[in-house]
Amino acid sequence: MDQKDQHILDDIVKRCVKGDRKAQRELYKCFYSKMMGVCYRYSNNAEDAKDLLQDGFVKVFSNLKKYNFDGSLEGWIRRIMVNTAIDYYRKNKDVFFVDSNDDYILENNNTVSANSIYSQFGVNDIMEAIQSLSPAYKAVFNLSVIEGYPHKDIAKKLNISEGASKSNLAKAKQNLKNLLKQKEINHSNG
Repeated sequence: MDQKDQHILDDIVKRCVKGDRKAQRELYKCFYSKMMGVCYRYSNNAEDAKDLLQDGFVKVFSNLKKYNFDGSLEGWIRRIMVNTAIDYYRKNKDVFFVDSNDDYILENNNTVSANSIYSQFGVNDIMEAIQSLSPAYKAVFNLSVIEGYPHKDIAKKLNISEGASKSNLAKAKQNLKNLLKQKEINHSNG
């Protein structure tokens, strides 16, 4: 983003803080696509993603006065969207998370083979496979792989044990590997 665009964006933010509805619409339009993508990764379907997006933008607009223009506005908004998704899953954790003592699938053993499988598919195939994961697996996978959180932080954010976070990530990776292998088999037979 060049300095002129940054100045325009800063002006939009300042107008939003003053309650300017037109500026709020402009900011929403500016970040809708990217933030919808973030919300979609954490949701079960497009409708849930839209709900998360709306809730997230409500939080953005109510907290925009706290944005200090130091750092990326996009990163600041993204963090709010991710936290909104986490809050949603935290409220519904009894439905989505089972903290069990299941045997862990060793992450390191699967990572190499999973990566070689992932490289054979396009982004759309992989995103489709991620969307098919259970909400528990999808949330941990996104927080770990996409957002880069360590298991300790994921556990804290989702109110689960660190072991459950590791287990859910390993199972998510195994499920993705299986889904993509099946897709590969279907492509070769089709």
